[in-house]
Amino acid sequence: MSRLSPSSESSEHGCRGGASPRQRNARTLTYGENVSDFSPASDLRPWQRTAAGAGLLAADGTIAATIFAEMSALALATGAINLGQGFPDEDGPAEVLEAARKAIADGVNQYPPGLGMPVLRQAIAEHQRRWYGLEVDAASEVLVTAGATEALAATLLALVDTGDEVVTFEPYYDAYAALVARAGGVHRTVPLRWPDWRPDHDELRRAVTDRTRVILVNSPHNPTGAVLDTETLRLLVELADRHDAIIVTDEVYEHLSWGAPHIPIATLPGARERTISISSGGKTFSTTGWKIGWLTAPAPLVTAVLAVKQYLTFVNGAPFQPAIAAGLALPDAVFTDAAAALRHRRDVLAAGLEAAGFTVSLPQSGYFLVADAAPPGAADGAAFCRELPDRAGVVGVPVSAFVHPDRQATYRSLVRFAFCKRLEVLEEASRRLASVIEEHRAKRDR
Repeated sequence: MSRLSPSSESSEHGCRGGASPRQRNARTLTYGENVSDFSPASDLRPWQRTAAGAGLLAADGTIAATIFAEMSALALATGAINLGQGFPDEDGPAEVLEAARKAIADGVNQYPPGLGMPVLRQAIAEHQRRWYGLEVDAASEVLVTAGATEALAATLLALVDTGDEVVTFEPYYDAYAALVARAGGVHRTVPLRWPDWRPDHDELRRAVTDRTRVILVNSPHNPTGAVLDTETLRLLVELADRHDAIIVTDEVYEHLSWGAPHIPIATLPGARERTISISSGGKTFSTTGWKIGWLTAPAPLVTAVLAVKQYLTFVNGAPFQPAIAAGLALPDAVFTDAAAALRHRRDVLAAGLEAAGFTVSLPQSGYFLVADAAPPGAADGAAFCRELPDRAGVVGVPVSAFVHPDRQATYRSLVRFAFCKRLEVLEEASRRLASVIEEHRAKRDR
């Protein structure tokens, strides 16, 4: 039986215990060697598995805060400029904000339908047709979620069982690893290489096997800002078909790319019937706090995900759903202008970092750029990020937080900075970083 249909089998796993969080591939891999994989030890409790997957569970059973919580706390404590977390510091389109206010005033404040409000589901279907030529049935092939992260959570919990393998590129959005571990799956990764962040196709072929349940693709990509090329996307579809895997796409930055166009995998031949496409309004309309996301997929896959999603948040954000629907109907220029403005901010921060001595990988999309802190003398990106708030009044995030433990050394000196901020904030952050790097050089040269 094809695995594209929801399985009727179930299993229980995750008993008590304090075993090591790593179960597989304990040796350290050479950069670029085959693939890396991770699955939590079988005797961890469910919450411990989740923490272990995200790299937050220590050998003594204690759990660390996420790097985002840690860095944001440092920003608050020191008053530093927070370029660590990806949220804009300006509001989105006025039409979208006004639509939310109107919905609240009109009494749209109670539970919306479980699949999402019809006005938003219809807007999502029309969006897919308008931008990508995809025909989606608003009644059965669209599901509204509490942000893209809930869509990812519900999807992986619905489709991944004990021992199933989920393949992603690495670095990866940290929720992927946590969710795969919580589902009992094995997280297998294929490295993206600094500075152009392109995957090796032979490594990708080795990673996807008959044990692969889901190929989880994030393009445009966080944290690198890369946009996967058509050749890679076609290979992903070919591998999914060969090994009967489901493709899950994270496309939250779909309208915030420049240069290389965003091509949804679902538009490629043979992909539509096995693809769950996930996006949200948070990044596109600078409304990250509203948590309005969605997925589109063939009806049987939507049914499978809904079976889990309805017991997570049930429903969410009633007055924000018609507001996002209004946003999706805005003219093309609103989307292209937003992308152009973000690209300019990228260029401002990149120039500032390069002037300070960093080597920068220029992203093609998204909110973030990755810089190598080794040239100005910071070989340990995690230590550098923890010192920056006090030393320079700036917060970044080490890229090592987005990789498996056995690959962290490869990305050790790399730091992710967010450029979805006002221009004056980026210019001030650049000035502060240049100042602290110059101070470091002066001490080193004495």
